[in-house]
Amino acid sequence: MKQKLLIILLAGSMLSANAQEKQVHTLTLEQVIRMAQEKSPSAVSARLNRESAEWSYRFYKANYLPSVTLTSNPSYARSINKITQPDGTFKYLEQNSLSTDLNLSIQQNIALTGGTFSITSSLDRSDFFREGHDRETSYSSRPIYIGYSQSLFGLNSLKWDRRIEPIAYREACKRYNETMELVASNACSYFFNLAAAQVNAEIANFNYASADTLYRYAQGRYGIGTITENEMLQLEINKLSEEANRIEAQFAVEDNMQALRSFLALQDNVEIRVVPDDSVPHFTVSADKALAMAYEHNPDPEYFKRARLQSDRNVANAKANAGLRANIYLQFGLTQTGPDVQAAYRDPINSQTASVTLSLPILDWGRGRGQVKMARSNRELTYLNINQSERDFQENVFRIVRQFNQQAAKMNIVAKTDITAERRFEVARRLYLMGKSSILDLNSATSEKDAARRNHISALRNYWSLYYTLRSLTGYDFERGKEIEWEK
Repeated sequence: MKQKLLIILLAGSMLSANAQEKQVHTLTLEQVIRMAQEKSPSAVSARLNRESAEWSYRFYKANYLPSVTLTSNPSYARSINKITQPDGTFKYLEQNSLSTDLNLSIQQNIALTGGTFSITSSLDRSDFFREGHDRETSYSSRPIYIGYSQSLFGLNSLKWDRRIEPIAYREACKRYNETMELVASNACSYFFNLAAAQVNAEIANFNYASADTLYRYAQGRYGIGTITENEMLQLEINKLSEEANRIEAQFAVEDNMQALRSFLALQDNVEIRVVPDDSVPHFTVSADKALAMAYEHNPDPEYFKRARLQSDRNVANAKANAGLRANIYLQFGLTQTGPDVQAAYRDPINSQTASVTLSLPILDWGRGRGQVKMARSNRELTYLNINQSERDFQENVFRIVRQFNQQAAKMNIVAKTDITAERRFEVARRLYLMGKSSILDLNSATSEKDAARRNHISALRNYWSLYYTLRSLTGYDFERGKEIEWEK
């Protein structure tokens, strides 16, 4: 007896511990969306892409600002080298030297021309060590050097970047807003999948309890001969079917709960119960305004602009590489040498450098011309695809607006149908218990009740999915009449 009591107490304590470990969260649609936009892998990925775009844009802007660089390249060498003597003979001598330098350079890219302007100041020191002699030191200074390099016929990448990169950055920002709204749309799907599974489980439990009650009640009526054997068997079949439906419904709840947990990045010990709200906001969206908002806030129009510009840039680059190429380099400055630092900066002399590099393909077997034609062909294909994508974009906006307005108009009907079907079932059940209707009428009312409730959940899912899809497409909150702007 004591052993049995001990086993019961241990079992009770284990069940209590499991109940405490299991965390039950009751969530509304708004809470699920907020959690998804904070923790879901899709939202985290969107924030990382947004951050990457931010740094890419900063890198682009830095190309148009002056850069200051300090460099040094000290080196030590000890070797035997062949030295030419004044009489033309060679002699192998040991050389032991230490070289140090310090260079300060300021560079500024010129977007108008694509060239680079630079100012440099440097100081070099050389130490020679000879066996049996003192160290010999010399300095070489360039107090200031002004230089300019320019490609005459090449592609001005700075000019093209100035046209393309701001568009790419705006596209990335709008893509982030769009993605966050799409996360909300996906959250709606997961939420209502679980809601539908829970409703099916509730329906299955209710129907099983009702079928069991009716079956027990029918056994008494069958015993006194008020119902036929066929009707009695039909009620038994109904009970068994509802019992099987109840088991399948519970499996579906577990599967959809696990999917929602994974989407929200929650632990496996969290049990979720969702509570759908039957009320929805009522408003109508203008197709023309939706299209205008989509062109203003959606990332796809920015992508269309960027793709056209990039194809134009590819053609310009192919033309630049196919013809004459020339680079010029100009430099003017002061320089001096001396045995010490003061002497190296005393009375500096002028120093000028001017160089031109020319490259003209004479025989390339049509390679350059082929690259130009290929770039032009790709540009035409890009323009063709973008024009089609723009038409599809407009049609998609009109389609989503039309579906949303239709779904919004259906919501009152679906809700009323759900309430009416529930009332009809209660009436049919009472009539059957009173013996004033058949089992076929009761089964029909049960099926209509279950279908109406499922249709109501399905309609809510479609409404909210379209609601957030419309927000992602237009970047606009039509319910509140304001733009959607997510923080970084």
